[in-house]
Amino acid sequence: MEKNKLKTIFQLFASFFKIGAFTFGGGYAMIPLIQKEAAQKQGWISDSDILDIVAIAESTPGPIAINAATFVGYKTCGFPGAVSATLGVVLPSFTVIFIISFVLEQFEHLRAVQFAFNGIRAGVLALIVQALYSMYKQCPKHPVSYCISAGAFIAAALLQVNVLLVIILCAAAGLISASVMDRHAKA
Repeated sequence: MEKNKLKTIFQLFASFFKIGAFTFGGGYAMIPLIQKEAAQKQGWISDSDILDIVAIAESTPGPIAINAATFVGYKTCGFPGAVSATLGVVLPSFTVIFIISFVLEQFEHLRAVQFAFNGIRAGVLALIVQALYSMYKQCPKHPVSYCISAGAFIAAALLQVNVLLVIILCAAAGLISASVMDRHAKA
């Protein structure tokens, strides 16, 4: 393996380890950090790739942060990059959860700990809203896109439709609308 590629593999691990270590709230909270690190700082992917990564990571089984890290790693350095980025993003959480599982049980009844978790939840909500806004800016601004988004939200959040079915239906709606628009453009 060439020296430059090995250096990039270590950079992938370090970058995703940092993202995994300093982000609370799961994968959606990590998306803005992945965008800043992988696209803006390191240049491994473009800003426009973020939306595709989120769509692919959400459509495949597993946590979105792990899928996104794997995708960025693979796109950057192939299989070794995917393994490196995935280990980097998983290792901090695994270590913290392993340690906390032993300690938390003894302190969970303390009001300070309960308040701290309430604060973390509020911060995570802000990060998720920021990721949503960032994705919104990159989405096509078309009435069909708004209808698909609204329908997906209603189906998943209000009607409790299985998320996998919602994704499949959204993909089908996107294909159908693109086909119809393409026919109208040719006519």
